[in-house]
Amino acid sequence: MALFAEIQARDAEIKQWRHHLHAHPETAFEEVETSAFVAGKLREFDIDVHQGIAKTGVVGVIRGRADGPWIGLRADIDALDLQEGNDFDHRSRRPGKMHACGHDGHTAMLLAASRHLAETRDFAGTVAVIFQPAEENEGGGRAMVEDGLFERFPIGSVYGMHNWPGLEAGHFAIRSGPVMAAYDIFEIHLDGQGAHAAMPHLGRDVIVAASHLVVALQTIASRNVDPLEAAVVSVTQIHGGDTWNVLPQQAVLRGTVRTFLPALQNEVERRIGEIVQGVASSFGITGRLRYERRYPPTINAQEPARIAGIAAAAAVGPDKVDLNPRPAMGSEDFSFLLQACPGAYIWLGSGPGRAGTPLHNPGYDFNDAVLTLGASYWVHLVHTVLPLEN
Repeated sequence: MALFAEIQARDAEIKQWRHHLHAHPETAFEEVETSAFVAGKLREFDIDVHQGIAKTGVVGVIRGRADGPWIGLRADIDALDLQEGNDFDHRSRRPGKMHACGHDGHTAMLLAASRHLAETRDFAGTVAVIFQPAEENEGGGRAMVEDGLFERFPIGSVYGMHNWPGLEAGHFAIRSGPVMAAYDIFEIHLDGQGAHAAMPHLGRDVIVAASHLVVALQTIASRNVDPLEAAVVSVTQIHGGDTWNVLPQQAVLRGTVRTFLPALQNEVERRIGEIVQGVASSFGITGRLRYERRYPPTINAQEPARIAGIAAAAAVGPDKVDLNPRPAMGSEDFSFLLQACPGAYIWLGSGPGRAGTPLHNPGYDFNDAVLTLGASYWVHLVHTVLPLEN
């Protein structure tokens, strides 16, 4: 592996950064301490720092030895609203908040790469290191774009990276075209007539209606979508009732939709609306749908994806780079950056995870063994995009 010796020599320190971030998680647009930590490190590295972009976002500007274009490297910094189930020393100190998606590792890797780039500056152009808030659910990527990210920093191409527990540690996966699905959410309100649980015939039961609705929604993917296309409709919340012997008057269901194609996205939204009205009518109740499109699909541009593959191969060897992975139905608000600027999003294999735990699991922890590898990839990418003439 072509890892940078200077980065490898600092592995213990990089790991300390990661553990500090893991122990002090902050969620969407509340990453005040995390932002301050990042900005403080960048200033230690003699990097020009810009704070307050999309509230808690940070951008560092690193200029090379010669003039050239701008490149953007992005890491997400936020955690999840999740109670950690681990008991190691660097576990979350904040109840109900946890770095269960590896953003602590993403931040540490980009900080390590930033220090190396600032010390060497052996590239022709300018690197903007982007530490983005609120990737989880709240669209911090969109907020950074709307706050003038690409107007304030004339970035010509932008790159993102995410750890991937399902991919062998030390491997990369990158492809052009769609890599992550669009992310929509829905909320369904059912209004019936409450009654004594012993006399259901006197009411209009929203619990039974909600149960039928959950099953009916699954027919969208199984019966309305071409089997060769991809769509996921998942009900993730059902709320209704307060006690054992009362049929509630109202129930609320919430969930998410994942698609790649705009036409299919439109079709799924339409079918959810039709099913809500049909089920509600059949049970003599009323149904209301709120449908919100959160993140567009993450689509890699062809040339940046090719360049990212070259940089990954330089770091780990071509035999450890998958150039045609299957897209994932998860979502990423890096998609907003890619809508505004050509770029690519790569997966860094982090192995099966601690005790086999996946992302967004209470037992998840970032694999420290890939920290220096990810940081080295960032440096190889800069050298590939902004080569310095000898």
